[in-house]
Amino acid sequence: MTNDEKDDCYSERSRGIPLQSRRAISRDLSTPLRFAPDDELIIRVSSLIRHSTFVLRHFLGGFLALTWLVTSSDTFAEAKPAQPEHTNRLAQEKSPYLLQHAHNPVDWYPWGEEAFAKARRENKPIFLSVGYSTCHWCHVMAHESFENEEIAAVMNREFVNIKVDREERPDVDRVYMTFVQATTGGGGWPMSVWLTPDLKPFVGGTYFPPEDRFGQPAFKSVLERIASAWKENHDKIVEQGGKIVDALRESQSTATAEGKINAAILDTAYRQLDRNYDPKEGGFGNAPKFPRPVTLNFLTRFYARDPKSESGKHALEMTLFTLRKMAAGGMHDHIGGGFHRYSVDRYWHVPHFEKMLYDQAQLAIAYLDAFQVTRDQQYESVARDILDYVARDMASKEGGFFSAEDADSPVVAGIGDPGHTKIAEGAFYIWTKNEIDAALGDAAEIFDFHCGVQPHGNAPEGSDPQDEFRSKNILIERHTIAETAQHFKKTEEEVANLLAQSRAKLFSIRAKRPRPHLDDKIIAAWNGLMISAYARAAQALDEPRYLEIATRATKFLRTNLYEEKSKLLYRNYRQGRSDIGGFADDYAFVTQGLLDLYEASFDVEWLKFAVELQETQDCLFFDEKNGGYFSTSGKDKSVFLRMKDDNDGAEPAASSVAALNLLRLSQFRDDPAAAGADRARKTIDAFATTLSHFPSAMPQMLVGLDSALSKPRQIVIAGRKGAPETKALLREVHRHFLPKTVVFLADGAEGQKFLGEKNEAIRAMSPIDGKSAAYVCENFTCKAPVTDPKALSELLASSRGD
Repeated sequence: MTNDEKDDCYSERSRGIPLQSRRAISRDLSTPLRFAPDDELIIRVSSLIRHSTFVLRHFLGGFLALTWLVTSSDTFAEAKPAQPEHTNRLAQEKSPYLLQHAHNPVDWYPWGEEAFAKARRENKPIFLSVGYSTCHWCHVMAHESFENEEIAAVMNREFVNIKVDREERPDVDRVYMTFVQATTGGGGWPMSVWLTPDLKPFVGGTYFPPEDRFGQPAFKSVLERIASAWKENHDKIVEQGGKIVDALRESQSTATAEGKINAAILDTAYRQLDRNYDPKEGGFGNAPKFPRPVTLNFLTRFYARDPKSESGKHALEMTLFTLRKMAAGGMHDHIGGGFHRYSVDRYWHVPHFEKMLYDQAQLAIAYLDAFQVTRDQQYESVARDILDYVARDMASKEGGFFSAEDADSPVVAGIGDPGHTKIAEGAFYIWTKNEIDAALGDAAEIFDFHCGVQPHGNAPEGSDPQDEFRSKNILIERHTIAETAQHFKKTEEEVANLLAQSRAKLFSIRAKRPRPHLDDKIIAAWNGLMISAYARAAQALDEPRYLEIATRATKFLRTNLYEEKSKLLYRNYRQGRSDIGGFADDYAFVTQGLLDLYEASFDVEWLKFAVELQETQDCLFFDEKNGGYFSTSGKDKSVFLRMKDDNDGAEPAASSVAALNLLRLSQFRDDPAAAGADRARKTIDAFATTLSHFPSAMPQMLVGLDSALSKPRQIVIAGRKGAPETKALLREVHRHFLPKTVVFLADGAEGQKFLGEKNEAIRAMSPIDGKSAAYVCENFTCKAPVTDPKALSELLASSRGD
């Protein structure tokens, strides 16, 4: 990847990068900032990048007039601890992030008309702070500034202060992050933005320290200068805010570019990713490294287009090597399962310890794909590891999945603070060698060798600039089981059993430590991703338990986050449903989960539900003029910008997932125009500019493009649901990696009747001589049905060109 292709957008989640680099607030905010890259923000709005010169040309002059507000350095008094008796309006909210700030001395408001009206009435600017409950640097700024009485007094006197949970309100976050990125060249959380009373931004940044530090201005100084400027240059600031909003709107309103979207774009994306591939450690780019499962999704499907080609083979090897290196690294929790957010070094060793639900879901699918392609059980093992972790630690008793576990937790006894009064990142997960040796006894030597445990700690040089992990170990797979067995002259089975016993002992000990904070919001979109993972696992691993988990989660969503009368989906649930309507990604990800669940269970109610959600998504979010899906419905007038995500980052863009959903639905219903195949193509074409210039920014959209360019393939199993011969045929289908294939069940019952309403071919399919039969079809032109799993395997292999 060339320098100009690299992301210029950065996140707060960057422990392991020196603080001055991680949090530098430029002395001239017109100069691009350099934070640590966050995959989630890579070309977050590439249309913004296309129009960034235009945006800055329209408002940079006025913006520069404000930069003096944050450039001079004043000495800041020592912070005073917050008084616990404070309670503000956030105490009435349900968001864990907002509740974390409910007892700040800051007079916080949630996003809403009460705060807006106060700002208009008192003619005060708004200070908007956006973050999320498991955000490390959000915690830092909260403790340093928002719990400080002196700083809070300035905030309360001069501003109307609003807190937003970006996971609840991604629409608000997206709009103002676009502004921050356009004006500073970077972004991240906590995001700090100052708005006019009519919600137009005029100054923005991220983290501000409590005192001048590393060239950054003290937060109190920034507040005072902005307050002064508002009073002295009020009219100019208001005018400039209006120009900024106009520029941002124009940057989002450009019509779809003319351009030919064809298979050559897939090759271009492959080459872009190959140039950025790390052949020594896997992954793409240098430190910090993010998993970005959407990239792996594309590469496995690029391989499947032509498995015998050199590029196809290399695409698969990049994927498999990356998955193996991630699984061996410290980003993978070797004791409790699951993956942390990202690695601060190129070796996948030292993670940012936060665990996000959307990562678990997408990585589980990536490992399942690898298992189906290779039949190598190491990938199956990691997939089960992820899914079992989520079922144990991130699932509610009602069936929904929680959002995240924090990176930070109280320091455990034995590492320096028996009273658990100190909070540190990774404290729950790290070990001293003495702790491990005492716990494992004679088995410690083998465990230490295998997992790279050292007396002085095992963080790679340069990955721990703050010296947080001195004498502490982040467990990795330093040596393979085979290498460990050879070293100790034991069999691989002996070593594997000993390591499993050792991990179980350490898991039991670790369970007694104070756990990281759990954000127990249940977000529709992320639950949709997780439902897909369990449904896919139920098929690929032939594991009924995973199907039960997926089904329970789906029933929870339908009961608690879906309104049958209005056909509307809601964003999240915590102690009851929120009032926040679902966004495009909620609809798209849940619809995808329902389609996957139908193929795993053949319960037609999930297919019917998917059709309903897709119709509502089309009504609320589809851009009939230019194609693609807006992220918001436009009904909330406080969010002044309707945007289309054109980057598949930590989460895929709604349009990318929706394009593939539409193509799948068109096969289920065999009615391309009505079911949305045309809309799918219009959605793909809406992103022609991005796909033409930088296709690897949208790898999940490329999965949809690949499907759109290919002949749709169907496999219909005609037979009684649950019959042994039906199950045998399905097991054979699930052994194969078939990314562009839809699987149906013609059961002679309600499911076949529903499918037959719009699909004449399905109506005619039936068992052969009383035996369950498999029909392999392209555009419902089918080969002769087979009843034997071995014959089906040969048919599938020949149709793939194996």
